[in-house]
Order: sequence, then structure tokens, then C-alpha cells
Amino acid sequence: MFISGLQKLTLLDFPGRTACTVFFGGCNFRCPFCHNASLVCGGGEHIELEAFFSFLRSRTGILDGVAVTGGEPLLQPELPAFLRQIKDMGFQVKLDTNGSFYDRLRALVEAELVDYVAMDIKSSKDGYVRAAGCAVDMDSICKSVAYLLSAPVTYEFRTTAAKGIVEPADFLEIAKWIAGAKQYFIQGFVDSGDLLGTGAAPYSKEEMEALRQSVLPYVPAAALRGV
Repeated sequence: MFISGLQKLTLLDFPGRTACTVFFGGCNFRCPFCHNASLVCGGGEHIELEAFFSFLRSRTGILDGVAVTGGEPLLQPELPAFLRQIKDMGFQVKLDTNGSFYDRLRALVEAELVDYVAMDIKSSKDGYVRAAGCAVDMDSICKSVAYLLSAPVTYEFRTTAAKGIVEPADFLEIAKWIAGAKQYFIQGFVDSGDLLGTGAAPYSKEEMEALRQSVLPYVPAAALRGV
């Protein structure tokens, strides 16, 4: 197990916390609008765990937490031990996930190894295969959604507004699916130049606000991010 990237300071990735962000390579999805194509396909840096934990020790009293992202971090078999070491050092943990590994997600939450979970809702249930770029286990994804809605941990749901792939009708269906969610963010799509596929475009600011307004009857906490 090694880390594929490290952002040493972020004020955005872990809401309300000063944190660093750890990136793990590899993902079981192939979302065409993914902006980290090289990371998802196994590229990126090669940072040994010893080097990372040495860095983290030097940030004791400076950082509040560690945001763990990817790729899909739950693909890493050694992730529980990695998170336990972070927690034992006194840092909080935020986990980003696509929700396709329900059993692993629940085990981490119940072991108190994560303090905040951010789950991507790629599209409506009917649009998931198009947005994920591959076959998906909708049963596991639905279980993850239901589990987080029961609020066992602080959480957020988020959807990237990739025009041409995730349509306005999809957002309405997502809102019905996650009705009452405590936090839901509609994120602006940005073409990083390192995309996995084609066909995605950004919504305008006005269109983004229209998307937000459309979901408010079901998710009053809905907000825009990156607009």
C-alpha cells in the first residue's frame, strides 16, 4: 500500500477542519467526467506510508484532520489499519467514496475510524451506468445511501453537474432518492484536461441555480459548490 498523492494543506476538502488530503490511486468506476484520469488508472506519485506518517507527526497541533480520497479509497485492503494509525495520532478522518462498497463503509463507520463521509451520487438510479462509465452494483450503492441517511456519522452527498451526462431530470430523481439528506452539494464540472471520457460540459451559473431550486422540495439543505 502506498499513497498516490498528498496535498499538505487544505481548507476546503474537510469542512470545518484544517487538513491534508491523501489520494489513493485506482477506482472501480470510469466516470467520463472524472478529472483525475491518470490517478484513477493507477498513475500519480508513489509516497511510502512511513514518509506520510513522518509528515503527519510534524503537523501535530497544526492540522485537525486528514481527508482520504482517490480514486476509490475503499479498494485498499489495508485502509482500516491506515485510518486507525491516523486516529491514534489524534487526527480526524474524512472519507470520500463512491458508495459501491457498502460493507466496507459500514465497518469503518462502526469501528469509529471515520468522522465524516462524503459520498458521490453519480446520477439517478436509471442514469448510473452512463455516469459511472461501467456496470455498477446498485444494491450496494442504495444500501450506502440508506445507511448514511440514518446518520451514523456526519455525511454529505454530492453530485457533479456534468451536462450531457447528468441531466436536469436526473437531479430531480436524485433528490427524491435522498430526500431529507442533511447535506447535498451540486458541484460544478471543470474540464481539467485529464478526463476519462468525452461528452461532459459545465452548466452555467444560472443553470446550476435552477438545478438547486429543482431539488429543494426534497432536499432543503441543497447547496452549490465550485460555482
